[in-house]
Amino acid sequence: MSANEDQEMELEALRSIYEGDESFRELSPVSFQYRIGENGDPKAFLIEISWTETYPQTPPIISMNAFFNNTISSAVKQSILAKLQEAVEVNLGTAMTYTLFEYAKDNKEQFMENHHPVNSTTSISNIISVETPNIAPSSKKKDKREQLSKAQKRKLADKTDHKGELPRGWNWVDVVKLSKTGSKDDE
Repeated sequence: MSANEDQEMELEALRSIYEGDESFRELSPVSFQYRIGENGDPKAFLIEISWTETYPQTPPIISMNAFFNNTISSAVKQSILAKLQEAVEVNLGTAMTYTLFEYAKDNKEQFMENHHPVNSTTSISNIISVETPNIAPSSKKKDKREQLSKAQKRKLADKTDHKGELPRGWNWVDVVKLSKTGSKDDE
């Protein structure tokens, strides 16, 4: 059988095996993700397997670079990938995606024994510090003058000349009004 036929058969098998499994996700016909562990489990991790054109005669590409794995240290990720790579070498030439996912499920505790989740307060402060620059530009946008209603624009246009400038003396105090109010205060 050719590599394409092997891939088609394995794809059908994966779809039927993992139908309805929330942990399994088909990203494309040659790329798959599987979450090892339950949602909310601090030792859960995500494996992504992508087939090359000549898979299964050549090893698939195994990745743990998903955002889901951000709390896992790079040393633990490398350890898991190394153990999965050993399983790939044993199964080279055969359909192995299902085997790799099941191997990871069976050995989850062993894979994650050295895992210490990143302190949640640290990750929150990192998120805050990352998002702070995003907040600053939006506050600059707020510094722009507010939008005026039609009535406000008309009033402004009535007060100004054709150049948009206010007439001379627009802010001068009316001397007559001031003198009248001043005399009342004196009494």
